[in-house]
Amino acid sequence: MIDPVTLDPLSLLRNASVPVRMTAGLLGLASAAVWLIGVFKLLQLSRLSTLEARFERQARRADNRSDLDQATAEVPEAPGARVVNAMSSIGLAPKERLRAIADRAIVDERRHATSFVGVLGSSASAAPFVGLFGTVYGIMDAFVRIGAEKSASLPVVAPAIGEALITTAIGLAAAIPAVLFFNAIDRRVGELVAVLETSAAEWVEIASIPGVDPRAQRPARTQELVAPYPYNRGVG
Repeated sequence: MIDPVTLDPLSLLRNASVPVRMTAGLLGLASAAVWLIGVFKLLQLSRLSTLEARFERQARRADNRSDLDQATAEVPEAPGARVVNAMSSIGLAPKERLRAIADRAIVDERRHATSFVGVLGSSASAAPFVGLFGTVYGIMDAFVRIGAEKSASLPVVAPAIGEALITTAIGLAAAIPAVLFFNAIDRRVGELVAVLETSAAEWVEIASIPGVDPRAQRPARTQELVAPYPYNRGVG
């Protein structure tokens, strides 16, 4: 005889078959990973956007490479500061090469900002199908119970159908947040990269202007200011 089962998730999983419980456990781990990665990436992108806004304000005051390097020193963890540091690492160079280096640094920043986001995309696409696998297996188990009991009454069918559908529900619980997190992170990464690409053109122009040594701006003292005037010699 089948043990009495109440139609609540914990009871259904406790009395479910081993493959259904394994499927539910896998989906539970995927759901936990989705929430952990999603919250972490949103906090990380919020911090990067704040740092980038500070760096942008500093960089707007720069007139040459020295000023731009000083701005990077004040906000070194900003994505824009890392892009400028990549350009500064080669010294003076043609604008075309500076732009190429900036583009490569921006690609690195995009890769850094989108790390672990692939897990969200995989969970969003795979979790419903994993849940469907548990559902199919649960329905098969329901037919096996019907054959064993030689009855299709509700007390026989309901627990097995409930076990089957609970995996689909868990799969959707993992997939829906994954889609929302993925779209939110992708939008914020796109905004951050757009800011970097727009500002990179200005940074290339500024980086191509070398800083001026303040000592070079002082007027040279001519020898005439020290030496006596010619017409003062031998007078008298």
